[in-house]
Amino acid sequence: MTSVPSTTFLLLLVTFLNFLYILSAKNAPFSMSFPLTSTTLSHNSSSKALFLSSLIATSHQTTNAKAMPRVPSLSYKSTFKYSMALIITLPIGTPPQNQQMVLDTGSQLSWIQCHKKIPKIPPPTTSFDPSLSSSFSVLPCSHPLCKPRIPDFTLPTSCDQNRLCHYSYFYADGTLAEGNLVREKITFSRSQTTPPLILGCATESGDAEGILGMNLGRFSFASQAKVQKFSYCVPIRQGNHTVKPIGTFYLGQNPNSRTFRYVNLLTFPQSQRMPNLDPLAYTIGMVGIKINGKKLNISERVFRPNAGGSGQTIVDSGTEYTFLVEEAYNKLREEIIRLAGRKLKKGYIYGDALDMCFDSQYRMEIERLIGDMTLQFENGVEILINKERMLDEVEGGIHCVGIGRSETLGIASNIIGNFHQQNLWVEFDLRNRRVGFGKGECSTQV
Repeated sequence: MTSVPSTTFLLLLVTFLNFLYILSAKNAPFSMSFPLTSTTLSHNSSSKALFLSSLIATSHQTTNAKAMPRVPSLSYKSTFKYSMALIITLPIGTPPQNQQMVLDTGSQLSWIQCHKKIPKIPPPTTSFDPSLSSSFSVLPCSHPLCKPRIPDFTLPTSCDQNRLCHYSYFYADGTLAEGNLVREKITFSRSQTTPPLILGCATESGDAEGILGMNLGRFSFASQAKVQKFSYCVPIRQGNHTVKPIGTFYLGQNPNSRTFRYVNLLTFPQSQRMPNLDPLAYTIGMVGIKINGKKLNISERVFRPNAGGSGQTIVDSGTEYTFLVEEAYNKLREEIIRLAGRKLKKGYIYGDALDMCFDSQYRMEIERLIGDMTLQFENGVEILINKERMLDEVEGGIHCVGIGRSETLGIASNIIGNFHQQNLWVEFDLRNRRVGFGKGECSTQV
């Protein structure tokens, strides 16, 4: 299965997200914590396991830059297990049914797995049964999200045979999730229930989990539920992912935030329409990369959107590895080959994405040769990636540098994935439009 979607898929997705931008939820702010677990992503294709999230989602509308009103915010936390993605369990419906969803800061539409009732075939235990929820409703075809108003694109929603609003959503590897757009509550307790939120109710999908979209789009969970900030601390993972360490997640206030250093989000005016830009992503100003203390000769412009939108730098919890645009990747690869090229496993590419790979017997030597990596941002903020976190065991006997070319995703952005967020607090402060980073011993947080 290819990791590059067709132009048609991209056009469909662009239009869909434009329509999601039409309406604005008017819900009261709240703050909760949820239990997170981790599951190994389905391996329908190796590319899907590499970058589950990274929906090639672009919209030509910007988010509302106004600060959220200051209101009292609760602060709850929970633990999660980490392998290749963060899996959050949400109590959805009335009464609640626990649903597993990938915590994804790189996409907007949240959707859950809904099963079809087929005689003599039991539904998956993790799927949602709409018939058991008194707060569930399906959007009709007359809803504005199903009424095309932009003639330039084909709307990816349609009326099904029951006159209900049907949607299709495509991933970077071409995987399709589709179903009906619905409204449903998230019921934490009798006193903590969200108003009905717009979600996708997927009846066709190649994944066992849904998606919890947490980007800046108006129809992300964070926006609809008026979440003012959320954060997580990804622990160090071990070996071949059979051991799943425990990390920490906050929705609302994080008591560790006093130690964080912040980078402001880059904003883009609505009039600045760039075909390769995702204005709903958490885009920050990256300024450079250092390998083993040496700053690479990469122009800062490579990490900023150009006239066409290519080059933005995104923080994404749903993408596993880090991906760089061609110019930055070539410079980094050139330096790593200079340092450790004689041990390179020539001709080997993992998942059509990672091509700096080595036999595992040389792992410790390669780590010593390459050294630490530092990602540099505006305001003097840096993310230090220790040499022990440069390589990942991708399969038995092979370790690869966890960095790939963005073009293998079919996009033109720099993406900082969760593999390089290990032992790091990452906070998304929506009220103040910034992202915070802080050191953490994430495997031991309590």
